Amino acid sequence: MNLSRRRKLSSHVETSSMNDIMFFLMLFFLIVSTMVNPNVIKLMLPNARSGKQAMKQPITISVDAGGTYFLDRTPITPTELEPELARRITGLESPTAVLRVDASLNVQKLVDILEIGNRLKIKMVMATQAQQGK
Repeated sequence: MNLSRRRKLSSHVETSSMNDIMFFLMLFFLIVSTMVNPNVIKLMLPNARSGKQAMKQPITISVDAGGTYFLDRTPITPTELEPELARRITGLESPTAVLRVDASLNVQKLVDILEIGNRLKIKMVMATQAQQGK
């Protein structure tokens, strides 16, 4: 009589690395989904015979290293800035101002100008200088 047991074959799939793969796939899809802009609307815009564009002349607000304010190259005091801006933007459809603030000044002067622009509903653009050699 043969009393030896038969060896049972078992099939086993190693799934320990499956967690890592699923984590990387989830991370990839999360990153990609934030880059996709679902609000994109493709439009065929109508043609116009006249190619005339409305030229907008932005207002330039400058502050030098000494703290002197300039409105389109004209020196002005910080207290006169808001009323003078309000006078200049009357009648403009979408006023725009270019901010040129010296890099050595503290941020508070920039924030004060931005608050004035926010109260007057002026679109503010910060002027910067490109780095040399890059």
